[in-house]
Amino acid sequence: MAREHITEQSLERMTTEQRNERSTRIDEASTVEILRIMNGEDKTVPYAVERQLPSIAALVEDIVSSFKRDGRLFYIGSGTSGRLGVLDASECPPTFGVPRTMVQGLIAGGREALVRSIEDAEDNENEGVEELKRLGFNDHDTLVGITASGQAPYVLGAMAYAKSVGATVGAISCNADSKTFAIADHAIFLDVGPEVITGSTRLKAGTAQKLVLNMLTTASMIRLGKVYGNLMVDLTPVNAKLVIRSKRLIKQATGCSDEEAEAAFESSGRRPKIAILMVLLGIDAHTAIELDRRADGPIAKAIGLYHQSATR
Repeated sequence: MAREHITEQSLERMTTEQRNERSTRIDEASTVEILRIMNGEDKTVPYAVERQLPSIAALVEDIVSSFKRDGRLFYIGSGTSGRLGVLDASECPPTFGVPRTMVQGLIAGGREALVRSIEDAEDNENEGVEELKRLGFNDHDTLVGITASGQAPYVLGAMAYAKSVGATVGAISCNADSKTFAIADHAIFLDVGPEVITGSTRLKAGTAQKLVLNMLTTASMIRLGKVYGNLMVDLTPVNAKLVIRSKRLIKQATGCSDEEAEAAFESSGRRPKIAILMVLLGIDAHTAIELDRRADGPIAKAIGLYHQSATR
């Protein structure tokens, strides 16, 4: 599909490319004054996100539905936007104990672009499509395009492909006339206004995008039962710190002793969620694992199922 090229006139229409009146003389400011200007602008970002909560919630619902059909969530972006997507995706497995394939981040230019700017990679609208095809992207999956300007061909091409196969498509952008919004089922417009440094969308735009990505995966994982109370009970204890955190979670969730937490942690196969069920209900690991399977996630539901069976 043909995409029109970015022109000076199109840049002038973008909010993120406007000059910020509050920072026009930032080059003459002292260090602390520079920081105050930046901090003042950053304070406006959460309000821009707040205005989009209904749209974010609708996208979360579709992401959860996708996960329940064994679908996956893909983020796609270029530059800062792409790196933020990869970051959020990479943190889901250790935080929520999910497979690495469940949430994936794609960035224009590939892995090298994570550590080195490859700005022209976003102009290739076929690269994202080919990457989705390679990964077997299908109608059970969800794709979220992330782009401050909303014009990156790499993102637009992938979004159009995702739409063509019947997948749910979301868009996160910081310009009202973002081309991503014409494709997306869920359009999230983050109106953060002009940047402190004109056009540097790694600033407010990037911060706003990161806040939304936090919401998308965290809310989805909560809905899937990966959290009990406000404890991330499905974490994967892959290092010494996370082993300690796991045992602490077991104690926080159950009120048990250090010794009980240690024993349950090891008996459960080092699965904090299973250990919590074991301690709360006084059951063995096999029974706890089966309860968790039947409940399909939430600890509260597993407890309810146990008590229902006990009263029959």
